[in-house]
Amino acid sequence: MSLLAVRDLAVARGGLRAVEGVSFSLDPGGALVLRGPNGIGKTTLLRTLAGLQPAVAGVIEAAPDAIAYAGHSDGLKPALTVTENLRFWSEIFGGPDIAAALEAMNLRELAARPAHALSAGQKRRLGLARLMVTGRPVWLLDEPTVSLDRASVALFAAMLRAHLGRGGAAVIATHIELGLPEAEILELGPYRARETRRESRPAGFNEAFG
Repeated sequence: MSLLAVRDLAVARGGLRAVEGVSFSLDPGGALVLRGPNGIGKTTLLRTLAGLQPAVAGVIEAAPDAIAYAGHSDGLKPALTVTENLRFWSEIFGGPDIAAALEAMNLRELAARPAHALSAGQKRRLGLARLMVTGRPVWLLDEPTVSLDRASVALFAAMLRAHLGRGGAAVIATHIELGLPEAEILELGPYRARETRRESRPAGFNEAFG
């Protein structure tokens, strides 16, 4: 059974249709890499899959509480330590203990450091480690390796491969090679909206907070 299935999906950015006709499914252990030029709609597609903004058309099927989204923001509380941040998210999601997440992203030596005192790369590592404590099987990842050095990219790639090996799935917008030979590539160019048209927004929907 698919963890995530998408049929004939169309999404819009700023009220304008970006891509349309997107269909795919992800089984346990599956990964899909989104490719395309800047501005084509990779982030918009991921945000729509995550439920942060409504689809223009099409169907998204996933189990309730199956999806964890990691966008451009690391989602950290600056005054909390690394440990406290991970515990906060673990309690919110009812996920597993944080020990494995600390180990996976090499955060043990930083466990007592406040998030505001971390470098950009360290904050990114902590933000990605949050995925492990959500307990959710489908990870949506928007340029996850931004601010990471080569060693940290390798740590993240190993964490991602382990997630897939446990039966998880992932949709990733990235141009970085993560060593996922099983991953499918979805080029969004052929799905670019054929005409620019303004889409009506649902009543009460504010895209700034979507």
